[in-house]
Amino acid sequence: MVECRACRLLRLDPRPKPEELRRYYPENYWFAPDATAAGRLEEAYRRFVLGDHVSFVKRALEDSRESGPVLDVGCGGGLFLRVLREQGSSVLGIDQSFPAASVAWRVNAVPAIHGSLTEAPLAASSCAAITMFHVLEHLDQPSRHLHAAHELLRPHGRLIVQTPNAACWQFLLLGENWSGVDVPRHLVNYRARDLESLLDLCGFEVLRRKYFSLRDNPAGLATSLAPWLDPMARRVRGMREAPAWKLAKDLLYFALVVAVLPFTVVEAACRAGSTVMIEARKKT
Repeated sequence: MVECRACRLLRLDPRPKPEELRRYYPENYWFAPDATAAGRLEEAYRRFVLGDHVSFVKRALEDSRESGPVLDVGCGGGLFLRVLREQGSSVLGIDQSFPAASVAWRVNAVPAIHGSLTEAPLAASSCAAITMFHVLEHLDQPSRHLHAAHELLRPHGRLIVQTPNAACWQFLLLGENWSGVDVPRHLVNYRARDLESLLDLCGFEVLRRKYFSLRDNPAGLATSLAPWLDPMARRVRGMREAPAWKLAKDLLYFALVVAVLPFTVVEAACRAGSTVMIEARKKT
C-alpha cells in the first residue's frame, strides 16, 4: 500500500491482475439465509442493521421527488433491495457474479442483472437512485462506473456511495489489522475528501455525508479484533462447523459487536467513522 505525496490517496501498488483477484472472491461471499437457527438469527440481525441504509436511501428518494427504480450496484444476494421493496420502492440489482444475481432472484425475489454497470442494458435517465455500497474500493476504473451512473440517473436522481473511511480512528489505532484495508481486494482506500474529489470529476455534487453505519462500523471493528469470529469470513473460508458451535460463535461475535458500538458512535460523531456514506446528484 502506497500513499500519493500530492493528494495522499492510499492505493495498492502494484495492483493485482484480474485473474489473480478472482481467487479472492469466492462464489459465496454474499449472504443467503439458511434454515438453521444460526441462519435465521443472522437474517434477523441483517434486516435490523440494514434499516440504517434503507432510511438513508428513502430520504434521498423523497428529496429528489424522482420516479423510477433504485439500482443497487453489487447487489449480492439482494437482501437490501428486498427490505427496500417491502417499504414500497421499485428496485433492481446488478452484480458481476452470476450466482449472486441468481440468489437475489430466487431467495429474495428481487430482479437482478448479471453484469457490469458500464454495460447495463438500461435506458439513459431511467433510475431514480443508484446505490454503491462498498463497491468503488474494489474497482480498477471507478470513474467509468460513476460516469455510467451519471448517464443512468434521472435529472434529479440521487447517487449514494459508501466506502471504508481511511481517515477513521480504527485505521489509526489498528493499522494493517483494520478490516477496512482488505488487501488485495480493496485497490484504493478512500477518505471522504478523496470520494468527493472523484465525484466532482465525474459530474456530481455532494449533498449529504454520514460517517456511521449500524451494519458496517461496529461489525468492522469486531472483525478487526476477532476475525476468526466473523460469520462471513468463516463462510468464505468454507469452515466446517457443527450447528451448535456455529451458533455459539455467531452469538459471541454479536456480543463483541454490541460491546464496540459506543466507540464507533463516538468516532462517527467526530467525523472519523470507519465508513463514509455520501449522497450526491448531478451538477446543475
